[in-house]
Amino acid sequence: MTGVDVSSAGELSSALRRAAAQVRGTVPLVQCITNTVVQQFSANVVLAAGGSPAMLDHEADAAQFASLAGGILVNFGTATSHQLLAADAAVGTAGVLGTPWVLDPVSLGAADHRSMHIRRLAASGPAAIRGNASEIAGLAGTGSGGRGIESIDTVDDVLAPAAVLAARTGAVVAVSGPVDAVVTARGDSALVARIAGGHRFMPLVVGTGCSLGALTAAYLGAAEAEANAAASTDPSAGADPAADSRFHAVIAAHAHFAVAGAAAGARAQGPGSFQPEFLDALWAAGPEAVAGAEVTLSRVPLPADGAEVTA
Repeated sequence: MTGVDVSSAGELSSALRRAAAQVRGTVPLVQCITNTVVQQFSANVVLAAGGSPAMLDHEADAAQFASLAGGILVNFGTATSHQLLAADAAVGTAGVLGTPWVLDPVSLGAADHRSMHIRRLAASGPAAIRGNASEIAGLAGTGSGGRGIESIDTVDDVLAPAAVLAARTGAVVAVSGPVDAVVTARGDSALVARIAGGHRFMPLVVGTGCSLGALTAAYLGAAEAEANAAASTDPSAGADPAADSRFHAVIAAHAHFAVAGAAAGARAQGPGSFQPEFLDALWAAGPEAVAGAEVTLSRVPLPADGAEVTA
């Protein structure tokens, strides 16, 4: 692992190890309001990584169930009226309780109604926003979105918009690509983590990106549970995980995916065999494997007006 300096790299490695151990130790309950194409795969990914998935996406009970969940995913890949209303209800509960939730802006820009709803939710306090490069650029206001679920931009192209989006929303922003990037705003600068790994079969399996959103919600839920446990024994610790904890949780989820993808790809013969190998690799990748992911840290200035970041 390389980074800004040796101490930063060492601290990050320790944080990733701790984040992965928290997921296994707390088994966070993740409410997934996600697209129908990927529900089963996303549920299996969360289970394999150590969490507990629940695919409750009806408006009649979404708010009540959100009060039980440790983390929530909102993904409008195949948005129905029920899912749109369920997302609003669950996000409302999350805002009251401080439950971390993840917004995956699937197909932003493809249709006006979907895009309007995604933009409104982005301003509603997500702990993390995770999407492909074109979706992130579109949400930041510097692009029109992707072509369906496909990105027409590269990760490096949108680091500046991702940093501005993080500053604007307060969310950790994750951009998926051959090398993922996770961005958080810190005052007058942005901290960027690049996570290498994965495998070329991953984009050929429907649901890998969507399930990464669910896993990110699990990691954030585990960080929240750990913070709440600490607060119960030491009230001065505070109930909210620090900004660093959420940043590390999002990086760790992507690192877990990256190391599992690389391991699965080494054994798979194609996309068909990759999927079960990937689930096995997620299960096998413990805290040490996550801590050993190839992560590079950098810090870039964030202009006061949020107009531009040069990475």
